[in-house]
Amino acid sequence: MKLTPLEIKQQQFDKSLRGFDTAEVQAFLNLMSNEWEHMVTKNRELQQQIDDMQEKLKHYERVEEALHETLQAAKESAETKLTGARKEAENKIEKAEMQAEAVIKDAHQEKQQVRQSILRLLDRRKEIIGGIRSYLEVAQESVEQFSKDEARLFDRPAELENQHADEEQTPPSTENESSQKSKKSAAARTAPKAPPNPPGTEDIDDLVDDLE
Repeated sequence: MKLTPLEIKQQQFDKSLRGFDTAEVQAFLNLMSNEWEHMVTKNRELQQQIDDMQEKLKHYERVEEALHETLQAAKESAETKLTGARKEAENKIEKAEMQAEAVIKDAHQEKQQVRQSILRLLDRRKEIIGGIRSYLEVAQESVEQFSKDEARLFDRPAELENQHADEEQTPPSTENESSQKSKKSAAARTAPKAPPNPPGTEDIDDLVDDLE
């Protein structure tokens, strides 16, 4: 049974011969009515505060749920990005390793080519040295032969003696020409032949180009 302050204030009692003092009862009822009204008002205020707190609590719960969803989404996004970054890093490392292997392979091939070129160059060097040695030997023989034939330059061959006798019978103008021709012929016979170029030197430029 709910009582209101007005019901307490208007409450009536039966009268008896030896009953309570009516004024005191009425004063007590008025006091109880005021206190009850105060308690009801306070209860309403407290109930309103409870409702407000519950509304705030619901709001905070919604905020907490949204934050939780945001954190979960951020966590999943971070994991996805981390997985992608790891995959990309692995791909880059694999690509770098493949490029390094290709560079090393090319370097080995180039090394082998340089080695073969050097070996060919050494072989050609031996050939050139042999050719120069032969060239020097021929030149030495030519010099020695020229030294031996140096004294013969001043000897007059028998053919020139006969030619000289014939020239005495020719006019003076033709005598000088015949003399010059005979001197040139003798010089041509006694002059040493020029030694040939050393073998292997004619293609040295092609060899250097091949090495480069």
